[in-house]
Amino acid sequence: MSLRVSPAIYEYAARLIGVTPWEASRSKELMIEAHAEAYRRYAHSPILVGIDVYNVEAEAYGAVIPQPTGAAIPSITGHPCSATADIPGLHPLNPAADGRIPLVIGAARALAALLPGANVKIPLSGPFSLASNLVGFENLLCDCMTAPDEVADALSFLVEGQVAFVRAIHAAGIGVTTFESAATPPLLSPEMFRDIALPALKRLLQEAAEIVGENISCIIGGNTLPILDYLMETQPGYVICPSETDQNAFMDRMAQWPGVMVRVNMVPNIIARGNPEEIRQEVDRVWALAARRVNACIGTGVIPYDTDPGTVHDILQHVNQKSRTLS
Repeated sequence: MSLRVSPAIYEYAARLIGVTPWEASRSKELMIEAHAEAYRRYAHSPILVGIDVYNVEAEAYGAVIPQPTGAAIPSITGHPCSATADIPGLHPLNPAADGRIPLVIGAARALAALLPGANVKIPLSGPFSLASNLVGFENLLCDCMTAPDEVADALSFLVEGQVAFVRAIHAAGIGVTTFESAATPPLLSPEMFRDIALPALKRLLQEAAEIVGENISCIIGGNTLPILDYLMETQPGYVICPSETDQNAFMDRMAQWPGVMVRVNMVPNIIARGNPEEIRQEVDRVWALAARRVNACIGTGVIPYDTDPGTVHDILQHVNQKSRTLS
């Protein structure tokens, strides 16, 4: 049996060319160079063109992201809204001009031309995750409990902008993957996910699928087993089985949806800090889970910036060796 590895490479790409995540996130040329070098080394699929995922759209709406010290990941320190009810008052998103969105689309277009045959995609923030970066997660959570109608209005507003972003991505000939991990348990209860986050996410993925002509990947980390049935209502084409959830039960449940690709993630700490034997054992563990279905691959989770490049090579080598042995 053959299984491929799909490493999640974002800020780690910057390390491969010796620059900080901040530098790679602010330069079209460095972003291209970083992701091209990662692909040269690992030939991974998809290439997700971004460094600080979840920040790009929030910054385009006015979130403040200062330059961090050293190789730290850029993060939001200033939210443009003090309450969720303020979000619909923001300017409508213009993907052609706002923030770093044109930079990311331009880098993705250049990578697709530079790497023929590569599966190039752009990360797209889910509505709830984007709202959390515009108002702050604690404020958003409080509003979910005290003003759910205002939250629904805000998420609906954000869907409009994200759909416009999808149109711009598709017009550039690039694919899209949605990320919505702020809505995961235990950050959000399953009931709140169902009643508040799900309607907007479902609408975004359905409209995006109509634009691109295929079901959209939807990446949600954390303990997602309690919301899996709800997540599948969005009709995603690709999901992850996170290391933080009950992966055995998750894969059992996914038998109901055999056509959906599932990426079974390794434990990130083992990738970042594990010795070769621990890494081999972890590969064997997720291999056994992924081997339960035809549409499955092995994932690394987000590779930390300081991960030894040799570690990722060892993972790929061990998977390839297992594939040859079992073929």
